[in-house]
Amino acid sequence: MAEHTSSSITIEAAPADVMAVIADFARYPDWTGEVKEAEVLATDAAGRAEQVRLVMDAGAIKDDQTLAYTWTGENEVSWTLVKSQMLRSLDGSYLLRPEGDRSTKVTYQLTVDVKIPMLGMIKRKAEKVIIDRALDGLKKRVESGR
Repeated sequence: MAEHTSSSITIEAAPADVMAVIADFARYPDWTGEVKEAEVLATDAAGRAEQVRLVMDAGAIKDDQTLAYTWTGENEVSWTLVKSQMLRSLDGSYLLRPEGDRSTKVTYQLTVDVKIPMLGMIKRKAEKVIIDRALDGLKKRVESGR
């Protein structure tokens, strides 16, 4: 079983407000550093994204990938890799937990396997950087009210 990396952050907003930003894929280029393009390819009966194409540019690693999303209730979304140029697999999730009246603890979990050989500790470090940047960007985006 593959190891995963996870991290959490508290955002001063209700879970629904946080999930609204997570689910708005068209705006990802506005607040994530690595996503340059995002296109929803398929939606479920509730109008939530089921497949999303992302064009990524993380400096040395550039990729065009398609992810499949699964929505569990109102406070959890997970994804898995459908296709990619650079990755063998990618599994991730956001889990939102209310904390008090207007705060949400967001836990982001990520497991990545690249097609090029890479030491496990370097891969975990890269996952940690991706997670921390995503959580920081999400927090800033949600708390700015945009």
